[in-house]
Amino acid sequence: MRGRPFVWLVGLCALGAVATAGTARAAAFANGSFETGPSVPSASFTTLYATDTSVTGWTISSGSVDDIDTGYWQAEDGSRSLDMSGVGPGRIEQTFDTMLGYQYTVTFYLAGNTNAGCGSSVKGLDVDATGNPSAHYAFDVTGHSTSSMGWVQETYTFVATGTSTTLAFQSADASPCGPALDNVSVTEAPPVPALSPAAATTLALLLAAAGVLALGRRAAA
Repeated sequence: MRGRPFVWLVGLCALGAVATAGTARAAAFANGSFETGPSVPSASFTTLYATDTSVTGWTISSGSVDDIDTGYWQAEDGSRSLDMSGVGPGRIEQTFDTMLGYQYTVTFYLAGNTNAGCGSSVKGLDVDATGNPSAHYAFDVTGHSTSSMGWVQETYTFVATGTSTTLAFQSADASPCGPALDNVSVTEAPPVPALSPAAATTLALLLAAAGVLALGRRAAA
């Protein structure tokens, strides 16, 4: 009788370790809603050019982007968002600490500049992270306006290839009216460790033994 609780405890601990190995948590990532940055006139925007670092945590690495006040168009979160095409397509980057081999999920909100007659109605955005392939996203501004942007949540997943990663967003729209970006967040999840054959066999035996003991106890009752 005294051994039964021990078997159950070992089995439950082993299952718990496996179940919690991939628990996600927020990564060391800053200013995802672009709230901290340069002065922007109310109900207007400021154009930022390559090498600019005035949006805290971010660098404009090529081209230009417009830092938009929510009075100009509806932000998804807070009072700021970005038009990823300023006078033309722009690219922004943020480098942050990562854990080698961990999986990261980037969540962001996508819309588009709704100015009529300014480029295609479908706005494209490319996302990439160090050592990982890029992914393309698109948003159709048809039926939307500055007061009803239609923000859509998107996700991009990558695996860290080093102790730091550069996450980048690139406009795929050549006009000065590009994809709109807001509310970027990053969560990390450690890799789920694979059980060795010996460990898997031990766990299976423990669980089987626990089951047999439980059945025996019910029969005796």
